[in-house]
Amino acid sequence: MQGNVAHPPLFWHHEGMGNLAQIHLTSARLKSTLRGFRRLRILVVGDLMLDEFIYGRVSRISPEAPVPVVHVEKEVSYPGGSANVGRNLASLGVHAELSGNIGADDSGLRLLHLLRHGKIGTSGICRSKTFPTIRKTRVLARHQQVVRVDRESPDHISAKERTAVLKKSLQILPRCDALILEDYGKGLFDQDFVDSLLTAASEMKIPSLVDPNIHHPLHWGGATLVKPNRLEAFGALGRPDSGNKEEWVAAGEELLVRWSCRYLLLTLGEHGMLLFQPGEKPYPIASRAREVYDVSGAGDTVISVLAAGLASGLSGAIASELANLAAGIVVAKLGTATVTPEEILEAARHHG
Repeated sequence: MQGNVAHPPLFWHHEGMGNLAQIHLTSARLKSTLRGFRRLRILVVGDLMLDEFIYGRVSRISPEAPVPVVHVEKEVSYPGGSANVGRNLASLGVHAELSGNIGADDSGLRLLHLLRHGKIGTSGICRSKTFPTIRKTRVLARHQQVVRVDRESPDHISAKERTAVLKKSLQILPRCDALILEDYGKGLFDQDFVDSLLTAASEMKIPSLVDPNIHHPLHWGGATLVKPNRLEAFGALGRPDSGNKEEWVAAGEELLVRWSCRYLLLTLGEHGMLLFQPGEKPYPIASRAREVYDVSGAGDTVISVLAAGLASGLSGAIASELANLAAGIVVAKLGTATVTPEEILEAARHHG
């Protein structure tokens, strides 16, 4: 399908360009694709976390130090890290299975409770006595983040614990329609671990998608799609980030060859995305965001929609357009939000 698409100017303006109709995803096909998400099972392997949000109001500065005093009004917890990808998949109607490590602690129990309440599969999760559950606590006042407190010990994961996660992942994978690897650089992934999963997915003809981490350079050879942002792309090449659009294209093309993946999707924030595939010109996708309140977790939404799209048989271009549409919805929400098929349909109608 994509081979027949005329490529628009490489870095188009938002107005009137890059809509879903341009790549022949009709309203009826979009509806049936989204409905089909309910039949999918997708395995997410990666660094699991608990996200806590403390909401309050600030009316004065502390007499003890020049910091705001936050009067707490509400506290909520969500699955974070790769668990937020599971949450995004569940919101799309997909059955998500998670695999990763958590601690044998209260935070781990709370995360498991949240996942089970959200009907997200937890059979691939291993609990560790030496590896505490990663917990990120954000304090917000008037929609602004005041401070973030991280509790983690990523260097505590042992080879034995990593092997246990890999074993569970490989047991679950044959029953799945796609594999997502979410590397937050917290100690779970090493090259052997990654190679084992990507090889297994390839042998089973299951699409594999990767969210890489800038602080943890790994080779993603054989993945179906790798989704670096700009910093991650230049970091993987050992170069400083660049604002030069031609250098973005060169970086994407180089990584496509280096990782020998079928698709490389370079995400560029307000500049949209660039999709690379062998033998094709870069396919540009304009940003959909009308209003941006919070970019937390937008990348998790993107990779969730991409995985569901590719597992449903969509081309890389259409799956990327759909993921971009979903990202435009999620950044207009506060906190690590998710999107529903109904919201995607409404946004597609709105964008024409």
